[in-house]
Amino acid sequence: MRKYKRVIFVAGNGITRAPMAAEIFKTLEQNETEVLSRGIHVAFPEPLNQKTEAVMISNGITVSDYQAKELLDSEITEDTILFVMEESQRRKIIDRFEHATEENTFVVTSFVDEELEIIDPYGGTLQTYGICFEMLKSTLKKVVEKLNGEN
Repeated sequence: MRKYKRVIFVAGNGITRAPMAAEIFKTLEQNETEVLSRGIHVAFPEPLNQKTEAVMISNGITVSDYQAKELLDSEITEDTILFVMEESQRRKIIDRFEHATEENTFVVTSFVDEELEIIDPYGGTLQTYGICFEMLKSTLKKVVEKLNGEN
């Protein structure tokens, strides 16, 4: 049995990398895992970034009625694992949330021993968003394998 039943992807304002990661993860993970996308700083419930949505659709992933939500400490339970895109985000979450710890909060690339963090495409070209998608997809394949004890 798996240790984690909830996986939360967290990034900036919750409209670009976090939802992209969550949706890619859902296509790769075959277990009954709750997968959420959250932002660190969400002033109001924004929809997906338009370029994020375009890249996801071009890769066969459709998300309807998405609204960014800010991470809440109550969502972090003993069977939750948090993945962020950058070390600075990991530090903020661990410092800010009582239930976020070194043992359950990871930079997604570091979790699978990759050196580079996931690029932030915000404000970039559609191609930059596509590169971000491909980076996430490649990394998340390894994450799923590790979580399932396949490596």
